[in-house]
Amino acid sequence: MKKIVVLGAAESGIGAAILAQKEGFDVFVSDFGAITPKYKEILQKYKIAWEEGKHTEEIVLAASEVIKSPGIPEKSPIIKALRAQGTSIISEIEFAKRYTTAKMICISGSNGKTTTTSLIYHILKNAGLNVGLAGNIGKSLAWQVAECNFDYYVVELSSFQLDGMYNFKADIAILLNITPDHLDRYDYKFQNYIDSKFRIIQNQTAEDSFIYWNDDPVITAELHKRDIASTRLPFALNKKDDEIAYLKDNNVVFNTLVNPFTMPHDEIALQGIHNLYNSMAAGLAADIMNVKKEIIRQSFSDFKGVEHRLEYVATVRGVRFINDSKATNVNSCWYALQSMKTPLVLILGGTDKGNDYSEIEELVKQKVHTLIFLGVDNHKLHEFFDKMGKKTIDAESMEAAVNAAYKNATKDDTVLLSPCCASFDLFKNYEDRGTQFKQIVKAL
Repeated sequence: MKKIVVLGAAESGIGAAILAQKEGFDVFVSDFGAITPKYKEILQKYKIAWEEGKHTEEIVLAASEVIKSPGIPEKSPIIKALRAQGTSIISEIEFAKRYTTAKMICISGSNGKTTTTSLIYHILKNAGLNVGLAGNIGKSLAWQVAECNFDYYVVELSSFQLDGMYNFKADIAILLNITPDHLDRYDYKFQNYIDSKFRIIQNQTAEDSFIYWNDDPVITAELHKRDIASTRLPFALNKKDDEIAYLKDNNVVFNTLVNPFTMPHDEIALQGIHNLYNSMAAGLAADIMNVKKEIIRQSFSDFKGVEHRLEYVATVRGVRFINDSKATNVNSCWYALQSMKTPLVLILGGTDKGNDYSEIEELVKQKVHTLIFLGVDNHKLHEFFDKMGKKTIDAESMEAAVNAAYKNATKDDTVLLSPCCASFDLFKNYEDRGTQFKQIVKAL
């Protein structure tokens, strides 16, 4: 019996283990950290062997194939040992695709992935399609392939997931944007990260579709270097070339061959220029799938947005609080700042991933009067922002950050949590960070 070892016992790893067992493999799950009680219970329920707090080399290195959690870096000693002996290492997404013929609508980009993925899923559900939501969001794709029978999957893909994908093919690939992120995982070389993102179109044929933002200089530069087999569907703010979706006279135009339609921009529930791009990408994907324009329009107008992404929390004595904890890179924070209309208190900081803050420098100068640095080590933030002459405050807990923000805000100001950084210095993850923010704001 072929032996599969799953490294990492969170959502993707547990799903991969369940599918591998269902397909008749001898499965072993190994996590270098502690496995949460919820996932331990599931492993016990399925009678899958596991270990935590270590990787036992003789077991892991004996695997025919390894399914690796996207969070485990290449420099991990166990990965180096597996690579040295030539063991196949794949992602859970790659493994799952071997056992389903469902159509794959895949979304990647440095920013906007979760919103666009959720919006496409919302449209397809409203259209009555038998569709699952997976990848970096929702339940693991492998788990759903093992236990559900969907005809379509809308899959959010991070660069880390794409790195472990080889034969997988997206029927519809969406690339929203590419800005520097996770450079610590890519030898601090931006081109390595770009190459990772472009894996989303590998294996595509002329029957498949590639939707992308035609105003992104990184994407457009790469298009000239690559032989792209799929049908291109670019979108942009204004039509200047071969764009299929664009804004004209305050109407969003979808000029597709299948089902062309327009929609007033102000009828789209998600506001802000970044959400206009997300909506264009989602509308094109739905249109390719022959969803009726009335359903697309309705879905655009009643979509509620994504938790922790420019999420309105409360107004306390005239001060608005916005939770954008999902902004784990500088470009995400740029979008948030750009969409704000009032004077700001900005809470940022956390685990720096090689950030270049110059991207938000002008917007901070124009819109922010107080900066609150929420992190264990804020020296890089001070180094960059202190010269602006803004008020800066250090905070080592969310409670301290929220209280300082509230104290320094006046009526009609907005307090924006948009950290630019990963959350692992003070929080479990960005959800924990955003949830704490919301709880403390609501207790003010």
